[in-house]
Amino acid sequence: MNADDKSLMDMACDERGDLAAYLATLTAQQWLTRSLCPKWTVKDVVAHVVSYEELSGVGLAKRFAKGWIVRANEVGVEEFAPMSPQELLEFLGRHLRPRGLTAGFGGMIALVDGTVHHQDIRRALGHPRTVPADRLERILPLVPGNPRLGAGRRIRGLRLRASDVDWEHGRGQLVTGTGEALLMAMTGRREALADLAGPGRETLAGRVAATY
Repeated sequence: MNADDKSLMDMACDERGDLAAYLATLTAQQWLTRSLCPKWTVKDVVAHVVSYEELSGVGLAKRFAKGWIVRANEVGVEEFAPMSPQELLEFLGRHLRPRGLTAGFGGMIALVDGTVHHQDIRRALGHPRTVPADRLERILPLVPGNPRLGAGRRIRGLRLRASDVDWEHGRGQLVTGTGEALLMAMTGRREALADLAGPGRETLAGRVAATY
């Protein structure tokens, strides 16, 4: 299948497969390392990625009743906390094709969240990765207008241009860097700011810092 023919769901499956293969190489200590997500270890991030997979509509409603979005995510991580890294990896292996909430919008949720969280783990562990260009070119346009990710307020009045893939967004002072670094900065990861340049970088950095 050509990259142009792949659906968001296809790419989400590929991303999860890449994540699973990478996680299989980690040591027990690395699973307990703090990720780029505040308060979450690598193990917690993996738990979050899979925590909505087997929820029924009733189960989803119950989880959200305990807290909206952020708190619901924390509840999911807490529910998966008793699982060992190996059990989480096996669970992920059984759910490479997203379903339930993460399958929403044709796999968009799983693809965006899965890619960002994959990088949350890799960057924290110092394991650089080149995200496939076809995935980045599909993901990047989905981020600025997603209110849940908060990218709109961070990049308002700025022009973002990727140096390695065909993507540009917005008007104003320029911020340049790899598509992966722009993705991570837009979603509030200050660790990606060092990989960006341009006259708009400091404005973006200030907005990202304000989210921590």
